[in-house]
Amino acid sequence: MGGSVQKIVVVGGGTSGWMAASALAKVMGTKRYTVTLIESEEIGTVGVGEATIPTIQTFNTMMGIDENQFMRATNATFKLGIRFVDWSAPGSDYFHPFGVYGVDMNGINFTHYWLRYAQNGGSKDFGLFNPQTMASRANRFGRMSEINPNAPAVNYAFHFDAGLYARFLRSIAEGLGVVRREGRIVSVEQHPQSGDIVSVTLGDGATVAGDLFIDCSGFRGLLIEETLKTGYTDWSRWLPCNRAVAVPCERGSALTPYTTSTAREAGWQWRIPLQHRTGNGYVFCDAYLSEAEASDKLMQRLDGKAQAEPRVLKFTTGHRKSQWRHNVVAVGLASGFLEPLESTSIHLAQEAILMLIRYFPNAGISETQRACFNRDMLAAYENVKDFLIAHYKVTEREDTPFWSYCRNMDIPDSLAFRMDSFARHNQALVKPDELFKEASWFAVLAGQGQMPKGYHPIADSMAEDEFRWRMQRVREGTTGMVNAMPRHDDYIGRTCAAEMSGA
Repeated sequence: MGGSVQKIVVVGGGTSGWMAASALAKVMGTKRYTVTLIESEEIGTVGVGEATIPTIQTFNTMMGIDENQFMRATNATFKLGIRFVDWSAPGSDYFHPFGVYGVDMNGINFTHYWLRYAQNGGSKDFGLFNPQTMASRANRFGRMSEINPNAPAVNYAFHFDAGLYARFLRSIAEGLGVVRREGRIVSVEQHPQSGDIVSVTLGDGATVAGDLFIDCSGFRGLLIEETLKTGYTDWSRWLPCNRAVAVPCERGSALTPYTTSTAREAGWQWRIPLQHRTGNGYVFCDAYLSEAEASDKLMQRLDGKAQAEPRVLKFTTGHRKSQWRHNVVAVGLASGFLEPLESTSIHLAQEAILMLIRYFPNAGISETQRACFNRDMLAAYENVKDFLIAHYKVTEREDTPFWSYCRNMDIPDSLAFRMDSFARHNQALVKPDELFKEASWFAVLAGQGQMPKGYHPIADSMAEDEFRWRMQRVREGTTGMVNAMPRHDDYIGRTCAAEMSGA
């Protein structure tokens, strides 16, 4: 594309669309660039009540968002991690926290010391050394910056209503100069020589021209796939779930500061607590369970009265072969989908937006910019993919055909190599740019029963008396942090309760 980029068109609203529009308007400005977002009230969004990971705070900080205001506007609760129930076997239970275990000592990860501790009579419960895990068990939460500024930070994320979050971002975006156009796109015009998108035409006949198009049209990929025929890399042989049925229900008596993921006969069920309701869903594979059966089972397992009819979502795990092609950048579900097991959907949309800003085509789009963007986004998807596959592979379950398939399926060489290193040496071989660090791999692999046989020899260099004393101090420090936190419900009530939280 030869000319400079001045007119940016975001196709589709929802969380991804309004994140992209608001971020571009905030960072790039709307004096030199125009940002137009097209969405149709006739077309619903996928949002069913989102769970996030701590990286969303980077986006909120960039946007200058007041956290308590954001939480009130979206009926949000805090999230310290994910509780996994029945994954390694029926009756099993572990927690994947947003934080490390203990403290690094002598340059190595604390879990090496914990393995020495556990193998020599210490508690087998590694969660005792993580504040997020212990706070979740006690249903407590508090920002440590307010409770004890001298204490280590406690990482956290949020649960929020995705529809309300999109509305919240829309108000910010329009305040920054983003123009919203209502309408359904009925045709797309491409340049006859270059193949770039020139404009889109709405149902009322209006034409919206652009230099750079951001495709946030959801699974259909209106521009990136239906128009540009980019192609899709299918990962369903490793991540076989291809359906989700979702329904909200009345909120429970206590607001838990974590997402719950419960393994079911053909997939897993999520529970996301919001201030005004609870989000629920059953992610499953339709080769093992029908949509009607999944809907019935989900409705039977709710812990409150359903507030709507179940809604079925169809998807294929994987990604577009190119997420930036010609002058179209795919963001969110239009770029690909890795099932919501570790709440990475909004993170991957955020990554695409930040990478677009990093490689923004000021003087015209170059092949170098596209290549770098596609390389980095592929790496982001690849890193998450292997982590998700591990949840399904590392299990003792063979009690249903679905779990038998997962336990016995072939896995990517990259994951097999990592799992072997972890099993032998407690080293998951995490690269610096990966989203999930050593603590996350330890939480999931050890939590699902793959306990490392060995640990780093440095962990044996500390004298026994000092070692026991230091382990006790770390455990006491974790307990002290948690005891200083109020109940999660009480903290929300004091700081960020939504006005209509009881509705």
